[in-house]
Amino acid sequence: MCEHCGCGRPEHVHEHDHGHSHTHDYAAGSGRTEIQVNASVMEANDRFAHQNRVLFQRAGVYAVNIMSSPGAGKTTVVEALARRFGDSMAVIVGDVQTTRDAERVIRAGSRAHQIQTAGACHLDAHSVAHALEHLDLAGCKLLVIENVGNLVCPAGYDLGEHDKIAILSLPEGDDKVLKYPALFHRINMLLINKTDLAPHVEFDVDKAVNECRSLNRAFQWFAVSAKTGQGMDAFFAALAVRAGL
Repeated sequence: MCEHCGCGRPEHVHEHDHGHSHTHDYAAGSGRTEIQVNASVMEANDRFAHQNRVLFQRAGVYAVNIMSSPGAGKTTVVEALARRFGDSMAVIVGDVQTTRDAERVIRAGSRAHQIQTAGACHLDAHSVAHALEHLDLAGCKLLVIENVGNLVCPAGYDLGEHDKIAILSLPEGDDKVLKYPALFHRINMLLINKTDLAPHVEFDVDKAVNECRSLNRAFQWFAVSAKTGQGMDAFFAALAVRAGL
């Protein structure tokens, strides 16, 4: 198991070693073994991401990678998208276990394929490439990749997507942006979800948005309630423009 994130992967080096050269010494009795890491540990992922990107371009598909902590409302947002865009949208869902979320998306009206990561805390480009083998993209204009619930590991992996979307929900608190900057400085869209709970929780929307702007000037944001539909039309319209729907 990776000691850095507990994702079940056996690598000694992890994503944050990207692009660097490291030497690690391991004591073995009185001897010493030196291991030099000179290649990017993300090189294989980046190759698959490029292949995915080419596939999306050839298929005329706009792909988004949705990331959030567990319980922020990713699947409820994706269900709402499925009800709006139906068969013109396809979904790849990542979860540690079960096919529950893909089943929810299919019931809402879009085709879906579930990736069960069996312990890994994020999706990578290879797993997405494999999932694409099981999805018919004919007639599809929008591909939604619902990542594993996690604010840390998914942020560093290029899946070949066009845009990254983060969801931050009111019950999580308004302090999460600067606590998890790797995600929020990469995103193209921010959804502040569960606004229907505003009377019951303390959450400063302006604070969250401004802290995200301190990391990243190039994002759109939407205050929404995926459960009630509040604010969702503006989000749908933004995606429709980008996907050519």
